[in-house]
Amino acid sequence: MTHKAVKIVIITEKVIFDGVVEVINAAGASGYTMVEAGGKGSRGIRNQGRAIVVDALRNVKVEVICNSREQAEAIAEGVSNRYFKNYSGITYLEEVEILRPGKFSNG
Repeated sequence: MTHKAVKIVIITEKVIFDGVVEVINAAGASGYTMVEAGGKGSRGIRNQGRAIVVDALRNVKVEVICNSREQAEAIAEGVSNRYFKNYSGITYLEEVEILRPGKFSNG
């Protein structure tokens, strides 16, 4: 049987990844998934596959499954307020259905 949850996706610069994780942890999330990302946005094209001299200039996509919309919104607002004035990034929320909801609670 599936259970409703909310997934927050954060796509941003790798240089702030550790700080994004701090916001996620402070909101009480039990974990996250991070992958390198590439694409085109308002600041041009970032290509994951292209050689890059400085690793910190890469983009990452971070996904977090939250048990509540409030927790997901707290993460989104925390990351946005802390970083998006000075760094590129976007966040979005999706309603998802998950198996084993106990895996997504911190406690």
